[in-house]
Amino acid sequence: MKSLRRSHTSTSSANSSSTSLPSSSSSTTSTSPPSSSSSWIHLRSVLFVANPSSPSSVTSSDRSSRRKSPWSRRKRKRPLTPHQWRSLFTTEGKLRDGGVRFLKKVRSRGVDPSIRGEVWLFLLGVYDLNSTSEEREAVKTQRRNEYEKLQRRCKMLLKRGDGSTDDLEEEADEQYVRFMDDCKTTKQIINQDVVSAVNTDSSDTDSCEDDDEDVQLLPSDVYSNNSEENNTCLFGEIQVEDTVHEDFSTWQRIIRLDALRADSDWATYSTSSTTITETKARGLAESVALKDYDHLEACRLHHAARLVAILEAYALYDPEIGYCQGMSDLLSPILAVISEDHDAFWSFVGFMKKARHNFRLDEAGIQRQLRIVSKIIKSKDSQLYKHLENLQAEDCSFVYRMVLVMFRRELSFEQTLCLWEVMWADQAAIRAGVGKSPWSRIRQQAPPTDDLLLYAIAALVLRRKLIIQRYSSMDEIVEECNSMAGQLDVWKLLDDAHHLVVTLHDKIETLSSRSLSV
Repeated sequence: MKSLRRSHTSTSSANSSSTSLPSSSSSTTSTSPPSSSSSWIHLRSVLFVANPSSPSSVTSSDRSSRRKSPWSRRKRKRPLTPHQWRSLFTTEGKLRDGGVRFLKKVRSRGVDPSIRGEVWLFLLGVYDLNSTSEEREAVKTQRRNEYEKLQRRCKMLLKRGDGSTDDLEEEADEQYVRFMDDCKTTKQIINQDVVSAVNTDSSDTDSCEDDDEDVQLLPSDVYSNNSEENNTCLFGEIQVEDTVHEDFSTWQRIIRLDALRADSDWATYSTSSTTITETKARGLAESVALKDYDHLEACRLHHAARLVAILEAYALYDPEIGYCQGMSDLLSPILAVISEDHDAFWSFVGFMKKARHNFRLDEAGIQRQLRIVSKIIKSKDSQLYKHLENLQAEDCSFVYRMVLVMFRRELSFEQTLCLWEVMWADQAAIRAGVGKSPWSRIRQQAPPTDDLLLYAIAALVLRRKLIIQRYSSMDEIVEECNSMAGQLDVWKLLDDAHHLVVTLHDKIETLSSRSLSV
């Protein structure tokens, strides 16, 4: 914090010293009062010598430093309460003013745990901000049906790949017929969602086009605009029989390993999971073919089985990404908050529309974000950036884990939820066009940004400047970053990030746009 505020402190001290100089000078060098014009000329010359920057830039800097962060200790208020949440809706069940007030409240204070399950469905785009209660019920029914179809496909592939008996294979064949029928009815919806997810990752556009032919469950027509190809069935028999099985079976093995090793931070948070009976937990585990789980208590086993079911469904839904380690870290908090699997699945889909580029094999999305962190540090503190250059660490790869799982390992479980809610509110505001108006920028101080996480990471590095400058290798910096786990305060982190967004957001956006156009 001190390093972030040093520039403002030095500016204010320089101003205070400069204003005292004229009076002392006049008292020692002259016994008679000088003329008003000569005094003003002398005062102005002293001010310019003491502070050579132009008056306009000083005013702009002062104005920026006076902008109060919505996350500062002085301004921070209680989270959005159930009463406030209900008051935001009209009689038709529609959010007032297009959800602007709702997003501002969540952005500045977070959400009360008792209503997170409802609020997150709006933040993650499962429900439109302008939807009515009736429209949301229709969406809920439709989404549940789509999720159940994905689950049938998972079970069909599972039974075809585990040495099934004749009876099981006969059942799998029946599921396969339903599976192919479902393709025809759900193709348009899945097509739109996957293409939307791809389009949100603007930095990966070129690499997405290069990887189209590697997609093995959703054929290339899902990612293309060729209307003739799009008339074919979403899943061809060749893909299901041959290429799908190989990738999906690999994903299944990794998903089950990660699910069994999932941490238990969420257990004390999710009251529904802690009341699960052992019989129910074992039944769910067997339904997803989970094995070697005798060492798990009922609540953790139930959570592991839900992880398997939803991650497998997502691997089918978005086969370009499939499953990568780290995705279970992002899903676990959602499962702790949202009890219905179909709601949890579509919330995860909404989350992954932004986060999916973190898990691309070419790492283009991760590298883009690391470059932004590097640019922020370079723009804010050239001395620290020079030190990182000397250590060949200017690419900021030492914060790789923070970017990948979004502070999930560095923050406590509750603070992770708070950070994600603020991030999601920013992203929802951008989707709704809230952040484009000058009025909203003034009222919300820092403009909503898709990259709030990256500003928070940069702020954390800048705050550790004096420590990092003592290190002489990249390994020491990585160890320092890993040691931060459990020692961070999310609101201080966001407060520091606010200052960076206010002062650097437009500059970083411009630099990023230029690098993409080159």
